[in-house]
Amino acid sequence: MAAEYFEQRGCTVLARNWRCREGELDIVGYDGRTLIVCEVKTRSGLRCGTPAESVTPGKMARIRRAASKWLSTFGVPPGPVRFDVVSVFMPPGQRPRLRHIPGAF
Repeated sequence: MAAEYFEQRGCTVLARNWRCREGELDIVGYDGRTLIVCEVKTRSGLRCGTPAESVTPGKMARIRRAASKWLSTFGVPPGPVRFDVVSVFMPPGQRPRLRHIPGAF
């Protein structure tokens, strides 16, 4: 759902669920000249907070390390990188609600 969201807005999705020793990148893509590294969080209830609230400083650090590994693995030349969060709230019996937070960290 999040990858489709980016594609519908003209982004090129380069990777989904890419894993390495440092962690996992949910979505990596390009929006023009900017590389986007996006963490996707989904929840069906809010008892433990919103999906975006679960992206802790520790998780952000792991994503940054994994992104650095992705860049070196694929030989991506230096350029702007943005870290986004897509929050998907899927309450039972209702339509999913997606919230994109560009430059979340």
